[in-house]
Amino acid sequence: MTDVSQKKAAVVTGASSGIGEATVRALAADGWTVFAVARRADRLAALAEETGAVAVPADISEDDDVSRLVAQVAEAGGIDTLINIAGGARGADTIASANTEDWDWMYRVNVLGTMKLTRAFLPMLRANGEGTVLNLTSTAGLAAYEGGGGYNAAKFAQHAMTGALRLEEAEHNVRVIEVAPGLVQTEEFAVNRLGDRQAADKVYQGVEKPLTAGDVADVVRYAVTAPHHVNLDQIVIRPVAQAANYKLIRKN
Repeated sequence: MTDVSQKKAAVVTGASSGIGEATVRALAADGWTVFAVARRADRLAALAEETGAVAVPADISEDDDVSRLVAQVAEAGGIDTLINIAGGARGADTIASANTEDWDWMYRVNVLGTMKLTRAFLPMLRANGEGTVLNLTSTAGLAAYEGGGGYNAAKFAQHAMTGALRLEEAEHNVRVIEVAPGLVQTEEFAVNRLGDRQAADKVYQGVEKPLTAGDVADVVRYAVTAPHHVNLDQIVIRPVAQAANYKLIRKN
């Protein structure tokens, strides 16, 4: 197999669990230099020990943390790829009963965090000459659903931002990729959203083979290792059991 990863280096956010962690593992296994970014230093340290990634504990919504991250990456030789995976959902309330704190958190992490990281690294990616930004959005950013208003709003915003970025950065030869997963069963996403394991388990109950974090990480890896002139603008990935946001096949 041709070594397409020579001198490739990426920042991956949301790296302490789920899709972010799986993406770090996938790229590190291919020989990339990976800067694994998340708030939980203990989990990052364990991941770095296993994979050889560089652990960088940071909160992407905090300006000082972002500046420190960019400085550390620059000192280590820079990157050509930024993979924005950090994000998440909180709550499943209707808009009539919306929780302001949940909405604020979702917008701050999914939208402002992605913006701050991208803004900070764009000079480096432009200077590289073949930079890549990949944003992990969601099918929640493509079609609204009841009880998803806050997450829909945040992911629709991130989706729109990704499209604008692609238009703005084409002249700098920075390719911009969007990966939008549907139902993915990870250790934390549904628990963080709904507040307890029992409620989270009901999300996946009866669904035959929901996506795994590894499934999505494989798609991310493929997208960022394709020849640079190939821009996979938008990739929607769902389990076969989920034909649409509102059509999910459950058995038993």
